[in-house]
Amino acid sequence: MTDTQTPLSAPLAELTTLRLGGPAREIVRCPDTRSIVETILELDERSEPALVIGGGSNLVIGDAGFDGTAVVLASSRIEFGSGRESGRAHVVADAGVNWDDLVAATVEAGFGGLECLSGIPGAAGATPVQNVGAYGVEVADILRSVQVLDRRSGNLRWVSPTELGLGYRTSNLKHRNDFVVVAVSFWLNADRASQPIRYRELATTVGVDPGDRVDAGTAREAVIGLRRGKGMVLDPADFDTWSAGSFFTNPIVAGDDAPAVLERIAARVGDDVAIPSYPAADSPTAIKLSAGWLIERAGFVRGYPAADAPVRLSTKHTLALTNRGSATTEQLLTLAREVRDGVLDAFGVTLRPEPVFVNCSL
Repeated sequence: MTDTQTPLSAPLAELTTLRLGGPAREIVRCPDTRSIVETILELDERSEPALVIGGGSNLVIGDAGFDGTAVVLASSRIEFGSGRESGRAHVVADAGVNWDDLVAATVEAGFGGLECLSGIPGAAGATPVQNVGAYGVEVADILRSVQVLDRRSGNLRWVSPTELGLGYRTSNLKHRNDFVVVAVSFWLNADRASQPIRYRELATTVGVDPGDRVDAGTAREAVIGLRRGKGMVLDPADFDTWSAGSFFTNPIVAGDDAPAVLERIAARVGDDVAIPSYPAADSPTAIKLSAGWLIERAGFVRGYPAADAPVRLSTKHTLALTNRGSATTEQLLTLAREVRDGVLDAFGVTLRPEPVFVNCSL
């Protein structure tokens, strides 16, 4: 076993942004790709369950913890490519690199491309697993390749985005453990040019028309400001950031079902109220609804249920379920079920959770 081992008494909660979850049998921190591979293959050889943790920003771990070994990705390599072989610059980062540190490094080096994903907590290796997205940009738009450990063969290999089945907040790496992401590579824009600013709120903030490009540093500062105002930038002193980010994904309604769903929503909120809806990228007829808007209109306001509750909706953003410092995972799940069921009862729309659950479920 490589590097430092922590005894069972060290809880997994300390490794998650929710700060929830019971202990593991062991915790092993791996500072580089070699130690990650050696540790995981050794655990597999002796049939020891392994829980791979990067930044812990998308994990909900049960109160009973994990009956096995947690492998923490603490690798930190960042390398820039000249683009000689492809005609385009790129960056390669170890899976354990803090995601926002990677975004900052690309901007500081004079590149754009990742800036709209600024301020998102977690590790770089998790971003293709979830196909992380924000402010009009998804990982799928900028991903060059992903290096994975195939636990069945013990080999490392690079896979292209076309092999990953990237979709809305998902990929074929999600909810499986035979592949472990150990490094990621992203395309970059030269001259600090941002991605096209597609998200209207961001375009308004930086003072351009949707579709325009700006300096990546300008976009990064604006995105961080917007996220901070919604409690989506980690701050140990702010319980509104003790969350897993957006707990539910925006629901996608099939085209055949959309008219009836919109009619039901209008019947509750009023015909004169505009219902936020957008075309769904994966289907020409389906629509995407705003989960946060539906949650609020179903009666779950910011800060619900009460100021003294151990788990509350964020006071800044209804999509975040937050631990107020003394919660349990079961209390979080109870509130999540209440919100999910309330939206279903009100509008006939089922909200799907975004985080990965370990030894617990909705």
